[in-house]
Amino acid sequence: MVEATDPFCLRPGESAELLAGHPWRRFVVLGDSVAEGLCEPVDGYSELQWTDRIATELRAIQPDLAYLNLGVSGLRTREILASQLEPAVAFGPDLALVVGGGNDAFPATYDPDRVDRELTTMITTLQNAGADVITLGMFDISYSPAIPTWLRPGLRQRMRTLSDRTATLATKLGTIHIHLTDHPLSTDPTLYSSDGRHGTARSDAVATTETLRTLTRHLRPAS
Repeated sequence: MVEATDPFCLRPGESAELLAGHPWRRFVVLGDSVAEGLCEPVDGYSELQWTDRIATELRAIQPDLAYLNLGVSGLRTREILASQLEPAVAFGPDLALVVGGGNDAFPATYDPDRVDRELTTMITTLQNAGADVITLGMFDISYSPAIPTWLRPGLRQRMRTLSDRTATLATKLGTIHIHLTDHPLSTDPTLYSSDGRHGTARSDAVATTETLRTLTRHLRPAS
């Protein structure tokens, strides 16, 4: 399988159709390694990571698009909030992507109420600053073959809780929500890197596809 023939990836010319006439000029990304971009290369797939690919596709329509990626690997939501929200708002975004909670949900100490509060603060602050906000229900890393068998049941439950609660927040707060947790490929081991914590270039290609298709539904909602 390669990206050009992968049925779960963008077809040639599709991104230009999806994003035609989009209004965004300033795109900021907040988050952890999913935002920073640590995908493992896969032959036949672009090595440009997810958020860089989104920015590239947006810029193809609006060449003056400004892009700032504040993502740092390993951060929990409280650290993203403390270190990234202020510079994100100062950037003056009209589109913001907030990715967080995966590092919180990995250990059994996960506190979903705290993560919800911290995500809510970031989302509403960015919205009040004039940005459309994108949120994410992540691919379920518990299906990675690198995750020990004993760890999978608890991790799967926590990742599901994070995904469900983030989706609930998205509905409540009116974000543009990208739901990958129930994607048909979520259980496919080719989506997950050998370290058991990150994705591969294929997962980023699929995530880009789902993001752009969701953005166009926001731009041109069905009547």
